[in-house]
Amino acid sequence: MSDFETETGSELSTTDRRSLFPAGAEQPAEITKVRSAAADAWHELRRNAVFWVGTVIALIVLVMAIWPSLFTNADPNYCVGSRQMQGPSGAAIFGYNFQGCDVWAHAVYGARNSLLIGAGAAILAGLLAMVVGMVAGYFGGWIDAAVSRIIDVALAIPLILAAIVLMKNLPNDDQNLRLFALIAILGVFGWTTAARVVRSSVISAKQQDYVAAARMLGAGNGRIMWRHIMPNVLAPFLVIITIALGSFIAAEATLSFLGVGLQSPSISWGLDISDARVHMREDATPLIVPSVFLALTVLAFIMLGDAIREAFDPKMR
Repeated sequence: MSDFETETGSELSTTDRRSLFPAGAEQPAEITKVRSAAADAWHELRRNAVFWVGTVIALIVLVMAIWPSLFTNADPNYCVGSRQMQGPSGAAIFGYNFQGCDVWAHAVYGARNSLLIGAGAAILAGLLAMVVGMVAGYFGGWIDAAVSRIIDVALAIPLILAAIVLMKNLPNDDQNLRLFALIAILGVFGWTTAARVVRSSVISAKQQDYVAAARMLGAGNGRIMWRHIMPNVLAPFLVIITIALGSFIAAEATLSFLGVGLQSPSISWGLDISDARVHMREDATPLIVPSVFLALTVLAFIMLGDAIREAFDPKMR
């Protein structure tokens, strides 16, 4: 991209070029269009090492969750008592846990449930936050006041405590029910922060001149919200949802660790950490491996969120 850009994106005339470039100076062959906000953010993201580190880790975890057989040939459910707490070997690079299960295979297959619950909760929370935040911020008045009070009440309920209370009443033998219940609980109780961000962005965007111009030209509320306001809300929304995704993964591991999340025979990093902590003095490897997987995954999404925030906010560059 050249150093000189026009607001219209059209090429400069010969007279304009002579006024901008002194005689003898090298003139660019073509004047390109001004980058959009998204293109400018992508230009910044490509130069951000934190973004690439987070992206690589997140992609590895995603591929691991979809195709775990690419990372291990062992069956995580094949547990033999005679292999209990055996050390690393050619068949199991990190050895076996107290149940005689392959530690590496358990960590690899644990990515699926953790990512599924985290992504599902993030999508649900994002949809709720976008709809509620857009409506409250755009219409204002008593609607905004009512929504704000609902958000305040929801924020007063601790996420983990609410999940513990609700998950305690579910049967332990229905793992699919517990999985979808975790997604629903984390999403329903985790949308409030994102809704506040969306609401604030909408209030700021609806006061801009282009929104007033669209309204004067006869655009309806739906068109203004969808075509003119939402593009300006997406940047902060993506930041908060990306960070929330990591938080939901950590919340699922915490609930499973406490015994109110997923239950055996489901595979979860939180379950593996809970089982391994009792025997950590005998062998810490079954505790360290899933803990590292969990920490790196959560860190990756937090890094992505921070990188996206810096890319869309010129003041942070």
